[in-house]
Amino acid sequence: MKTVNGREFTAKSNITCKVLLRITAIVMAITIGSTSLLAACHLDATATTPPGGVKLQVIAFGDSLLDVGTYEQFAKANFDGGQFTTNPSKIFVQNLACTYGDLLLPAFQGGFGRPLAPSGGFDYAQGGSRVSMQPGINHAATGTPNADFSRQTTIPVTDQLNTYLSVNQRFHPNQLVVINGGANDVFFNLEVAQRAGTAAALQAAEQAIAQSASDLANVVDVVIAKGATHVVLLNLPDLGTTPQGFVSADHGQSLTQISQLFNSTLQGALQSKKLLDKVVLLDAFSLVDNIVTHFHDFGFKVSNTAMGCNLQAQIEKATTLKLDNPTQFGESLFCSPATFTTEDADESFMFADTVHPTTHLSAVISKAVEQQVISSGLVR
Repeated sequence: MKTVNGREFTAKSNITCKVLLRITAIVMAITIGSTSLLAACHLDATATTPPGGVKLQVIAFGDSLLDVGTYEQFAKANFDGGQFTTNPSKIFVQNLACTYGDLLLPAFQGGFGRPLAPSGGFDYAQGGSRVSMQPGINHAATGTPNADFSRQTTIPVTDQLNTYLSVNQRFHPNQLVVINGGANDVFFNLEVAQRAGTAAALQAAEQAIAQSASDLANVVDVVIAKGATHVVLLNLPDLGTTPQGFVSADHGQSLTQISQLFNSTLQGALQSKKLLDKVVLLDAFSLVDNIVTHFHDFGFKVSNTAMGCNLQAQIEKATTLKLDNPTQFGESLFCSPATFTTEDADESFMFADTVHPTTHLSAVISKAVEQQVISSGLVR
Protein backbone atom coordinates (compact mmCIF):
# COMPACT_ATOMS: atom_id res chain seq x y z
CA MET A 1 0.00 0.00 0.00
CA LYS A 2 1.35 3.44 -1.00
CA THR A 3 0.32 6.95 0.06
CA VAL A 4 0.72 9.87 -2.35
CA ASN A 5 -0.90 13.24 -1.74
CA GLY A 6 -3.08 11.73 0.95
CA ARG A 7 -4.32 8.89 -1.30
CA GLU A 8 -3.78 5.22 -0.49
CA PHE A 9 -3.55 2.72 -3.31
CA THR A 10 -1.89 -0.47 -4.47
CA ALA A 11 0.02 -0.75 -7.72
CA LYS A 12 -2.23 -3.52 -9.00
CA SER A 13 -5.10 -5.72 -7.91
CA ASN A 14 -4.95 -9.49 -7.48
CA ILE A 15 -7.12 -9.94 -10.56
CA THR A 16 -4.79 -7.77 -12.61
CA CYS A 17 -1.80 -9.77 -11.32
CA LYS A 18 -3.37 -13.07 -12.39
CA VAL A 19 -4.23 -11.75 -15.86
CA LEU A 20 -0.78 -10.23 -16.23
CA LEU A 21 0.98 -13.45 -15.21
CA ARG A 22 -1.07 -15.50 -17.68
CA ILE A 23 -0.43 -13.08 -20.54
CA THR A 24 3.24 -12.71 -19.62
CA ALA A 25 3.69 -16.48 -19.73
CA ILE A 26 2.12 -16.63 -23.19
CA VAL A 27 4.19 -13.74 -24.50
CA MET A 28 7.39 -15.20 -23.03
CA ALA A 29 6.66 -18.51 -24.75
CA ILE A 30 6.11 -16.74 -28.06
CA THR A 31 9.28 -14.70 -27.58
CA ILE A 32 11.49 -17.63 -26.63
CA GLY A 33 10.08 -19.78 -29.42
CA SER A 34 10.61 -17.18 -32.13
CA THR A 35 13.80 -15.95 -33.77
CA SER A 36 12.30 -12.47 -34.00
CA LEU A 37 9.13 -10.61 -33.14
CA LEU A 38 9.91 -7.71 -35.45
CA ALA A 39 7.81 -9.07 -38.31
CA ALA A 40 4.88 -9.80 -36.02
CA CYS A 41 2.24 -9.18 -38.68
CA HIS A 42 2.15 -8.59 -42.41
CA LEU A 43 -1.08 -7.19 -43.85
CA ASP A 44 -2.52 -9.52 -46.48
CA ALA A 45 -5.19 -7.77 -48.51
CA THR A 46 -6.25 -11.08 -50.06
CA ALA A 47 -6.89 -12.85 -46.76
CA THR A 48 -10.57 -13.42 -46.00
CA THR A 49 -9.88 -13.65 -42.26
CA PRO A 50 -7.11 -11.61 -40.59
CA PRO A 51 -4.90 -13.16 -37.87
CA GLY A 52 -7.16 -11.74 -35.13
CA GLY A 53 -10.12 -13.70 -36.49
CA VAL A 54 -12.26 -10.65 -37.27
CA LYS A 55 -11.67 -7.57 -39.42
CA LEU A 56 -11.79 -4.28 -37.53
CA GLN A 57 -10.94 -0.69 -38.33
CA VAL A 58 -8.55 0.63 -35.69
CA ILE A 59 -8.88 4.20 -34.39
CA ALA A 60 -6.34 5.65 -31.95
CA PHE A 61 -6.33 8.61 -29.57
CA GLY A 62 -3.33 9.39 -27.40
CA ASP A 63 0.29 10.46 -27.32
CA SER A 64 3.63 9.32 -28.77
CA LEU A 65 3.09 5.67 -27.78
CA LEU A 66 0.25 5.54 -30.32
CA ASP A 67 1.47 8.16 -32.84
CA VAL A 68 2.20 6.44 -36.17
CA GLY A 69 3.55 9.48 -38.00
CA THR A 70 2.14 12.92 -37.22
CA TYR A 71 5.61 14.49 -37.55
CA GLU A 72 6.98 12.00 -40.06
CA GLN A 73 7.32 14.45 -42.97
CA PHE A 74 9.89 16.59 -41.18
CA ALA A 75 11.55 13.80 -39.20
CA LYS A 76 12.06 11.53 -42.19
CA ALA A 77 13.27 14.26 -44.53
CA ASN A 78 15.90 15.54 -42.11
CA PHE A 79 16.83 12.54 -39.93
CA ASP A 80 15.33 9.46 -41.61
CA GLY A 81 13.14 9.14 -38.52
CA GLY A 82 9.36 9.38 -38.27
CA GLN A 83 8.02 7.61 -35.17
CA PHE A 84 8.94 7.52 -31.49
CA THR A 85 11.01 4.35 -31.66
CA THR A 86 14.04 2.83 -33.39
CA ASN A 87 13.09 3.82 -36.94
CA PRO A 88 12.23 2.47 -39.45
CA SER A 89 9.74 0.44 -37.50
CA LYS A 90 6.21 -0.40 -36.58
CA ILE A 91 4.99 0.63 -33.16
CA PHE A 92 2.72 -1.74 -31.28
CA VAL A 93 -0.59 -0.18 -32.33
CA GLN A 94 0.30 -0.78 -35.99
CA ASN A 95 0.96 -4.44 -35.21
CA LEU A 96 -2.37 -4.59 -33.41
CA ALA A 97 -4.16 -3.02 -36.38
CA CYS A 98 -2.52 -5.51 -38.72
CA THR A 99 -3.75 -8.36 -36.54
CA TYR A 100 -7.30 -7.21 -37.28
CA GLY A 101 -6.68 -6.62 -40.99
CA ASP A 102 -6.20 -2.85 -40.90
CA LEU A 103 -3.43 -0.49 -42.00
CA LEU A 104 -3.25 2.30 -39.42
CA LEU A 105 -2.19 5.70 -40.79
CA PRO A 106 -2.03 9.17 -39.17
CA ALA A 107 -5.18 11.27 -39.30
CA PHE A 108 -3.13 14.48 -39.58
CA GLN A 109 0.46 15.33 -40.40
CA GLY A 110 2.42 18.50 -39.86
CA GLY A 111 4.39 20.32 -37.20
CA PHE A 112 7.93 21.70 -37.32
CA GLY A 113 6.81 24.58 -39.49
CA ARG A 114 3.93 22.88 -41.29
CA PRO A 115 0.30 23.40 -40.25
CA LEU A 116 -1.54 20.17 -39.51
CA ALA A 117 -3.31 18.81 -42.59
CA PRO A 118 -5.62 15.78 -42.94
CA SER A 119 -3.74 12.72 -44.18
CA GLY A 120 -6.54 10.21 -44.54
CA GLY A 121 -5.90 7.89 -41.60
CA PHE A 122 -7.58 7.21 -38.27
CA ASP A 123 -4.69 7.55 -35.85
CA TYR A 124 -5.30 10.89 -34.12
CA ALA A 125 -2.59 10.39 -31.48
CA GLN A 126 0.21 12.96 -31.41
CA GLY A 127 3.58 12.89 -29.76
CA GLY A 128 3.78 15.27 -26.80
CA SER A 129 0.03 15.42 -26.22
CA ARG A 130 -1.47 15.76 -22.77
CA VAL A 131 -4.93 14.43 -21.95
CA SER A 132 -6.89 17.67 -22.02
CA MET A 133 -4.51 20.63 -21.88
CA GLN A 134 -2.12 22.60 -24.06
CA PRO A 135 0.76 23.11 -24.27
CA GLY A 136 2.07 19.59 -24.44
CA ILE A 137 5.67 18.46 -24.28
CA ASN A 138 7.86 20.01 -27.01
CA HIS A 139 5.11 22.41 -28.08
CA ALA A 140 6.39 25.89 -28.90
CA ALA A 141 6.23 28.47 -26.14
CA THR A 142 3.34 30.92 -26.06
CA GLY A 143 4.19 33.94 -28.20
CA THR A 144 6.34 32.01 -30.65
CA PRO A 145 5.38 32.79 -34.27
CA ASN A 146 3.08 30.01 -35.53
CA ALA A 147 3.29 28.39 -32.10
CA ASP A 148 0.54 25.88 -32.96
CA PHE A 149 2.77 24.14 -35.48
CA SER A 150 6.31 25.56 -35.28
CA ARG A 151 7.35 22.53 -33.19
CA GLN A 152 5.23 19.56 -32.13
CA THR A 153 1.49 20.23 -32.37
CA THR A 154 0.50 18.15 -29.28
CA ILE A 155 -3.28 18.30 -29.78
CA PRO A 156 -4.81 17.03 -26.48
CA VAL A 157 -6.50 13.64 -26.43
CA THR A 158 -9.88 15.23 -25.67
CA ASP A 159 -9.56 17.43 -28.76
CA GLN A 160 -8.44 14.48 -30.88
CA LEU A 161 -11.68 12.72 -29.96
CA ASN A 162 -13.77 15.83 -30.65
CA THR A 163 -12.14 16.17 -34.07
CA TYR A 164 -13.08 12.60 -34.95
CA LEU A 165 -16.66 13.04 -33.72
CA SER A 166 -17.12 16.34 -35.56
CA VAL A 167 -16.73 14.46 -38.83
CA ASN A 168 -17.93 10.94 -38.03
CA GLN A 169 -20.48 11.59 -35.24
CA ARG A 170 -20.12 8.14 -33.63
CA PHE A 171 -18.31 4.80 -33.51
CA HIS A 172 -19.43 1.49 -35.02
CA PRO A 173 -19.26 -2.22 -34.08
CA ASN A 174 -16.59 -2.92 -36.72
CA GLN A 175 -14.12 -0.53 -35.05
CA LEU A 176 -11.47 -1.08 -32.37
CA VAL A 177 -10.65 2.10 -30.44
CA VAL A 178 -7.24 2.29 -28.72
CA ILE A 179 -6.62 5.03 -26.13
CA ASN A 180 -3.72 6.14 -23.95
CA GLY A 181 -2.43 9.26 -22.25
CA GLY A 182 -1.02 10.76 -19.08
CA ALA A 183 2.77 10.57 -19.36
CA ASN A 184 3.08 14.08 -20.74
CA ASP A 185 0.83 15.42 -17.99
CA VAL A 186 3.23 13.87 -15.49
CA PHE A 187 6.32 15.38 -17.13
CA PHE A 188 4.72 18.80 -17.65
CA ASN A 189 3.36 19.18 -14.13
CA LEU A 190 6.44 17.82 -12.37
CA GLU A 191 8.61 20.26 -14.32
CA VAL A 192 6.39 23.14 -13.20
CA ALA A 193 6.63 21.93 -9.59
CA GLN A 194 10.39 21.51 -9.81
CA ARG A 195 10.83 25.08 -11.04
CA ALA A 196 8.71 26.37 -8.14
CA GLY A 197 10.52 24.17 -5.63
CA THR A 198 7.81 24.20 -2.96
CA ALA A 199 5.69 21.54 -1.27
CA ALA A 200 2.55 23.39 -2.37
CA ALA A 201 3.69 23.27 -6.00
CA LEU A 202 4.29 19.53 -5.77
CA GLN A 203 0.84 19.03 -4.27
CA ALA A 204 -0.69 21.08 -7.08
CA ALA A 205 1.20 18.96 -9.62
CA GLU A 206 -0.14 15.74 -8.08
CA GLN A 207 -3.68 17.14 -8.17
CA ALA A 208 -3.28 18.14 -11.84
CA ILE A 209 -1.94 14.69 -12.71
CA ALA A 210 -4.85 13.00 -10.91
CA GLN A 211 -7.24 15.28 -12.80
CA SER A 212 -5.69 14.20 -16.11
CA ALA A 213 -6.42 10.58 -15.18
CA SER A 214 -10.05 11.48 -14.51
CA ASP A 215 -10.14 13.32 -17.84
CA LEU A 216 -8.86 10.19 -19.61
CA ALA A 217 -11.66 8.17 -18.01
CA ASN A 218 -14.08 10.77 -19.38
CA VAL A 219 -12.63 10.19 -22.86
CA VAL A 220 -13.39 6.49 -22.50
CA ASP A 221 -16.90 7.31 -21.28
CA VAL A 222 -17.61 9.47 -24.34
CA VAL A 223 -16.16 6.87 -26.73
CA ILE A 224 -18.45 4.17 -25.33
CA ALA A 225 -21.45 6.51 -25.16
CA LYS A 226 -20.90 7.26 -28.84
CA GLY A 227 -21.24 3.62 -29.81
CA ALA A 228 -17.82 1.98 -29.44
CA THR A 229 -18.04 -1.66 -28.39
CA HIS A 230 -14.36 -2.61 -28.77
CA VAL A 231 -12.15 -0.34 -26.64
CA VAL A 232 -8.56 -0.91 -25.50
CA LEU A 233 -7.19 1.45 -22.83
CA LEU A 234 -3.57 1.47 -21.70
CA ASN A 235 -2.80 2.60 -18.22
CA LEU A 236 0.39 4.54 -17.59
CA PRO A 237 3.63 2.54 -17.81
CA ASP A 238 5.90 2.75 -14.79
CA LEU A 239 7.87 5.89 -15.66
CA GLY A 240 10.24 5.08 -12.82
CA THR A 241 11.61 2.02 -14.63
CA THR A 242 12.40 3.89 -17.85
CA PRO A 243 15.94 5.15 -18.52
CA GLN A 244 14.71 8.58 -17.40
CA GLY A 245 13.75 7.11 -14.06
CA PHE A 246 16.93 5.06 -13.82
CA VAL A 247 19.17 8.16 -14.01
CA SER A 248 17.00 10.33 -11.73
CA ALA A 249 18.17 11.29 -8.24
CA ASP A 250 15.94 8.76 -6.48
CA HIS A 251 16.34 6.12 -9.25
CA GLY A 252 12.74 6.47 -10.36
CA GLN A 253 10.96 6.10 -7.02
CA SER A 254 9.03 9.38 -7.35
CA LEU A 255 8.11 8.67 -10.97
CA THR A 256 6.90 5.20 -9.99
CA GLN A 257 4.69 6.62 -7.22
CA ILE A 258 3.21 9.31 -9.47
CA SER A 259 2.54 6.68 -12.15
CA GLN A 260 0.69 4.64 -9.53
CA LEU A 261 -1.30 7.70 -8.50
CA PHE A 262 -2.38 8.25 -12.10
CA ASN A 263 -3.35 4.60 -12.58
CA SER A 264 -5.27 4.27 -9.32
CA THR A 265 -7.20 7.45 -10.14
CA LEU A 266 -7.91 6.21 -13.66
CA GLN A 267 -9.12 2.82 -12.49
CA GLY A 268 -11.23 4.38 -9.75
CA ALA A 269 -12.87 6.75 -12.23
CA LEU A 270 -13.60 3.89 -14.64
CA GLN A 271 -15.09 1.86 -11.80
CA SER A 272 -17.31 4.73 -10.64
CA LYS A 273 -18.59 5.14 -14.19
CA LYS A 274 -19.18 1.35 -14.45
CA LEU A 275 -16.86 1.10 -17.45
CA LEU A 276 -14.36 -1.54 -16.32
CA ASP A 277 -16.31 -4.40 -17.90
CA LYS A 278 -16.68 -2.46 -21.15
CA VAL A 279 -12.99 -1.91 -21.91
CA VAL A 280 -9.87 -3.98 -22.27
CA LEU A 281 -7.67 -2.29 -19.66
CA LEU A 282 -4.04 -3.16 -20.41
CA ASP A 283 -1.83 -2.96 -17.34
CA ALA A 284 1.15 -1.45 -19.15
CA PHE A 285 2.65 -0.52 -15.76
CA SER A 286 3.07 -4.13 -14.65
CA LEU A 287 3.81 -5.49 -18.10
CA VAL A 288 6.81 -3.23 -18.73
CA ASP A 289 8.05 -3.66 -15.14
CA ASN A 290 8.00 -7.42 -15.63
CA ILE A 291 9.92 -7.16 -18.90
CA VAL A 292 12.54 -4.93 -17.26
CA THR A 293 12.98 -7.50 -14.49
CA HIS A 294 13.20 -10.47 -16.89
CA PHE A 295 14.61 -8.70 -19.94
CA HIS A 296 16.92 -11.56 -20.93
CA ASP A 297 13.95 -13.95 -21.07
CA PHE A 298 12.29 -11.63 -23.58
CA GLY A 299 15.34 -11.57 -25.83
CA PHE A 300 16.85 -8.23 -24.80
CA LYS A 301 20.51 -7.58 -24.02
CA VAL A 302 19.91 -4.19 -22.35
CA SER A 303 17.01 -3.22 -20.07
CA ASN A 304 16.55 0.31 -18.74
CA THR A 305 20.19 1.14 -18.11
CA ALA A 306 20.87 2.55 -21.58
CA MET A 307 19.14 3.70 -24.77
CA GLY A 308 19.14 2.28 -28.28
CA CYS A 309 19.45 5.70 -29.94
CA ASN A 310 22.47 7.97 -29.74
CA LEU A 311 20.59 11.14 -28.84
CA GLN A 312 23.73 13.28 -28.74
CA ALA A 313 24.51 12.33 -32.35
CA GLN A 314 21.02 13.49 -33.34
CA ILE A 315 21.54 16.81 -31.56
CA GLU A 316 24.86 17.23 -33.33
CA LYS A 317 23.20 16.59 -36.69
CA ALA A 318 20.52 19.17 -35.88
CA THR A 319 23.30 21.63 -35.08
CA THR A 320 24.96 20.86 -38.43
CA LEU A 321 21.63 21.43 -40.18
CA LYS A 322 21.38 24.79 -38.36
CA LEU A 323 18.00 23.88 -36.86
CA ASP A 324 16.65 26.01 -34.03
CA ASN A 325 17.01 24.59 -30.50
CA PRO A 326 19.03 21.48 -31.47
CA THR A 327 18.43 19.78 -28.12
CA GLN A 328 14.76 19.20 -29.04
CA PHE A 329 15.95 16.64 -31.59
CA GLY A 330 17.41 14.40 -28.89
CA GLU A 331 14.51 11.94 -28.85
CA SER A 332 13.61 8.79 -30.75
CA LEU A 333 11.34 10.59 -33.22
CA PHE A 334 14.57 11.50 -35.01
CA CYS A 335 16.35 8.17 -34.49
CA SER A 336 17.45 6.01 -37.43
CA PRO A 337 19.99 3.20 -38.01
CA ALA A 338 22.61 5.91 -38.56
CA THR A 339 22.26 6.91 -34.90
CA PHE A 340 21.65 3.50 -33.30
CA THR A 341 23.89 2.91 -30.28
CA THR A 342 24.71 -0.51 -31.70
CA GLU A 343 23.87 -2.08 -35.05
CA ASP A 344 21.17 -4.27 -33.51
CA ALA A 345 19.85 -1.67 -31.06
CA ASP A 346 16.28 -2.03 -32.38
CA GLU A 347 16.27 -5.65 -31.16
CA SER A 348 18.72 -5.74 -28.26
CA PHE A 349 17.62 -2.64 -26.31
CA MET A 350 14.28 -2.17 -24.55
CA PHE A 351 14.18 1.61 -24.83
CA ALA A 352 14.93 3.79 -27.84
CA ASP A 353 15.31 6.97 -25.76
CA THR A 354 14.51 8.05 -22.22
CA VAL A 355 10.95 6.65 -22.30
CA HIS A 356 9.97 5.22 -25.71
CA PRO A 357 10.07 1.52 -26.67
CA THR A 358 12.32 0.05 -29.34
CA THR A 359 10.95 -2.01 -32.22
CA HIS A 360 11.42 -5.19 -30.22
CA LEU A 361 9.67 -3.91 -27.09
CA SER A 362 6.78 -2.63 -29.22
CA ALA A 363 6.41 -6.11 -30.70
CA VAL A 364 6.34 -7.73 -27.25
CA ILE A 365 3.74 -5.20 -26.06
CA SER A 366 1.61 -5.79 -29.16
CA LYS A 367 1.56 -9.53 -28.45
CA ALA A 368 0.46 -8.87 -24.87
CA VAL A 369 -2.32 -6.56 -26.06
CA GLU A 370 -3.49 -9.12 -28.64
CA GLN A 371 -3.61 -11.86 -26.00
CA GLN A 372 -5.53 -9.68 -23.54
CA VAL A 373 -8.00 -8.57 -26.21
CA ILE A 374 -8.61 -12.22 -27.10
CA SER A 375 -8.98 -13.32 -23.47
CA SER A 376 -11.35 -10.46 -22.66
CA GLY A 377 -14.06 -11.79 -24.98
CA LEU A 378 -14.97 -8.20 -25.93
CA VAL A 379 -13.78 -8.69 -29.51
CA ARG A 380 -15.57 -11.42 -31.45
